[in-house]
Amino acid sequence: MTAVAHAHRYAPGDLIPTLQITPVSRATLALFAGASNDHNPMHIDLDAARAAGMDDVFAQGMLPMAYLGRALTNAFGPFALREFGVRFSAITHVRDRLDCIGEVITAEDCASGQRLNLKLTVINSRGEPTLLGDAVVEINLEEQNI
Repeated sequence: MTAVAHAHRYAPGDLIPTLQITPVSRATLALFAGASNDHNPMHIDLDAARAAGMDDVFAQGMLPMAYLGRALTNAFGPFALREFGVRFSAITHVRDRLDCIGEVITAEDCASGQRLNLKLTVINSRGEPTLLGDAVVEINLEEQNI
């Protein structure tokens, strides 16, 4: 399990640690198809993708979302996540490197410690956002000895 980011009180403008993903490979797409039960040929069959007018297969939309979820749980642990939503803004291509970025928009005290509203973005190798989203997390400051 990945360690939770250094414990502290968050403020608007703070960034969570960026999760950098190695280039998306065809093997990744095939493995994710099995794990997600998304066997759409556009993601795993080059002939089907070309027949539909694409140059190559491309990632399932939920793949970069899963990476973004990993960035959140790496930063805050698996039990802090309260809300998580995204919208897709561009295709993730084979060989794209992805950066999963989160920024604190609001930070409020709550019964458990702090409730954070986050703006989320996944950026591809060309600097384009492929996924835009938001999340709400609640962090327990007492567990973090703050």
